[in-house]
Amino acid sequence: MTEPAWVEHAIWWQVYPLGFVGAHPADPAPGPDEHRLRRLVDWLDYALELGTSGLALGPVFASSTHGYDTTDHYRIDPRLGDDGDFDHLVAEARRRGLRILLDGVFNHVGTDFPRYRDAVGGGDTSWFRTRGGEFVTFEGHGGLIALNHRNSEVIDYTVDVMRHWLDRGADGWRLDAAYAVPDAFWAQVLPRVRESHPEAWFVGEVIHGDYAARVRDSGFDSVTQYELWKAIWSSINDVNFHELDWALTRHNEFLDTFVPLTFIGNHDVTRIASQLENPLHVEHALVVLLTTGGTPSVYAGDEVAYRGVKEERFGGDDAVRPEFTSPFDGVGEHGHQLYRTHQHLIGLRRRHPWLRFARTTPLSVTNGGYVYITRNGDDALVVALNVDDEPLPLTLTGLGIGHAEIVAGSGAPPAEVVPDVVVPAHGWLILNPR
Repeated sequence: MTEPAWVEHAIWWQVYPLGFVGAHPADPAPGPDEHRLRRLVDWLDYALELGTSGLALGPVFASSTHGYDTTDHYRIDPRLGDDGDFDHLVAEARRRGLRILLDGVFNHVGTDFPRYRDAVGGGDTSWFRTRGGEFVTFEGHGGLIALNHRNSEVIDYTVDVMRHWLDRGADGWRLDAAYAVPDAFWAQVLPRVRESHPEAWFVGEVIHGDYAARVRDSGFDSVTQYELWKAIWSSINDVNFHELDWALTRHNEFLDTFVPLTFIGNHDVTRIASQLENPLHVEHALVVLLTTGGTPSVYAGDEVAYRGVKEERFGGDDAVRPEFTSPFDGVGEHGHQLYRTHQHLIGLRRRHPWLRFARTTPLSVTNGGYVYITRNGDDALVVALNVDDEPLPLTLTGLGIGHAEIVAGSGAPPAEVVPDVVVPAHGWLILNPR
């Protein structure tokens, strides 16, 4: 593994800036004189209190609409502000010990990207992929023009952009749509960036396929773990923990090669509070996220049960990318309780940093009940999940554990060492085996 040492303790709070500060969608759009990016500074203490250690930002560079149709990689989107606002955010994050991860869109550019406008006007087209005399677009989106990743100038440009913002204080890059970019491109770009920034971290957005091969061939430190994300909510909704058990077996194999970026929500998917049919089960999803190996990321708003459904239409992402006003504004009791659960489980994760590399082993699997031990060397915790309508009694000796201390759970009693436990209906427990 090539990743820098600091990532071992990273827990990200992911923010989609254009939506978060009300810059998109907005009519009229705010101008740079509003300095809206600075609004994020008002939330840094909140991120700290939640327990996270870094801010994973969505697109902040100049674009025409949603941020992924970049027009200038060297310029902060004027709807957010300017370079001074970015520098202020970095400085305030640094003062609190928070890292900054940027979102790099290098698979495609927007139609207002200057080189594309020149190409359409009859100029050099070599920066872009063409097929049959037409410019190739990203997944059929006419406003997203695919770059030619075989072009040495595109390689040099990407290296320079990444270095530029790392020089300005960023700690790493999420590489958007990395699955659509040849691994050979990243393999040429990343070593050059690491020469000047050996402590930078690079995570590729990969949705499906051979994750381990992508990491090996591209030089990524990590990729997004969409397989586990899907299995978490799907197995809970379908009352079929066999699906989650299979996904965690795969997850163990990935951990032999790299540590995935894990999540139960992000800016591209329906929010977990809307995805799950029973609101009580959001905690179950969170328990899996924070007791399994990986670098966890919490999507802003999920920690207080924000709801939002992604739809496949124009503007279909807007509901999961809302504007944020002030902490806990409009948040009900369930949201406050979920926030406290996040704090508690993130605190547990911090007290047990070995969890980042932990492998899981099933102890009991039924459709509605799942008990697994998560272990790294001599360190271990036992996790019990129950999504059935009936309580789940567990005889620990029968699971090969003996006694265990209850360290967390829904409706859990004060910490005590016990030989048997009962997981409440639609409840969960975390135990420390003794």
